[in-house]
Amino acid sequence: MTKLLFTGASGFLGYNIRPILEKTYDVHTIGLTDDDDIKFNMAKDVPPINTHYDVVLHAAGKAHTVPKTEAEKQVFYDVNYQGTVNLCKALENVGAPRALIFISTVAVYGCEYGELIDETHPLNGETPYAKSKIMAEEYLTEWCAKNSVVLGILRPSLLAGKNAPGNLGAMVNGIKKGFYMNIAGGKMVKSILMAEDIARLVPLLEEKGGIYNVCDTRQPSFGEISAFVAQQLGKHKPISIPYWMAWCMAKVGDLLGSKAPINTYKLEKMIKSLTFSNEKARKELGWEPLDVLANYKIN
Repeated sequence: MTKLLFTGASGFLGYNIRPILEKTYDVHTIGLTDDDDIKFNMAKDVPPINTHYDVVLHAAGKAHTVPKTEAEKQVFYDVNYQGTVNLCKALENVGAPRALIFISTVAVYGCEYGELIDETHPLNGETPYAKSKIMAEEYLTEWCAKNSVVLGILRPSLLAGKNAPGNLGAMVNGIKKGFYMNIAGGKMVKSILMAEDIARLVPLLEEKGGIYNVCDTRQPSFGEISAFVAQQLGKHKPISIPYWMAWCMAKVGDLLGSKAPINTYKLEKMIKSLTFSNEKARKELGWEPLDVLANYKIN
């Protein structure tokens, strides 16, 4: 069985895809928990890898927080970039893998809104999260070329799966507690991807490589997603408030500070659609994404 090293397997993505990967691969993990085969902080030093692996799935990374200090900003570079460099140094010591698959992000494009953005879009991301992922992509491109390693880079959109973090997790929690509201009918669209699709892509990428946006083809609206979540939770469909009301709430949020659930910056992001094209992955890899509204199970 093909030996696969999985970094970041103890996180949300690992929880959702490790059982699927184990049907195809002999999976070994490296990360920060006692459940990992190698418990080590790659952001700090070169990890003690003493086995050669055929495939590496590099999903370890820092996301889902907004840094407030320079020290907090630096953590993104330590984890997402330096952790990648340290991983590659360790792999050199045991022989480079046949293929390396890196979990990047659509945040590298730096887009707040737009429709069907594809892989030709410039990498304009300015946040520490985006910049550190761009740096990691560039390093891996050079390292894999030098070491004759097939490189696959996945740029997933918002991920759906059990215990989802980020915006989707916030929506689920809001609906559970009864205070989630759509704005202006919830018509805005954000690309989304079933986390388990990552596992389905690994065997395709290890042979071909390439850089791909990955998201659902259906591109459901916030209104559709929230209604689907509410139905699963046995809750009423979330109400929708007009934009002017949301704007007033956001202005109050500006005065309350960072603890406010909404402010004008968050509002602008919430009312603008942001979608990405998966056409390249579908054409070149022969991959068809799972329909999120048909497959997303909260519990």
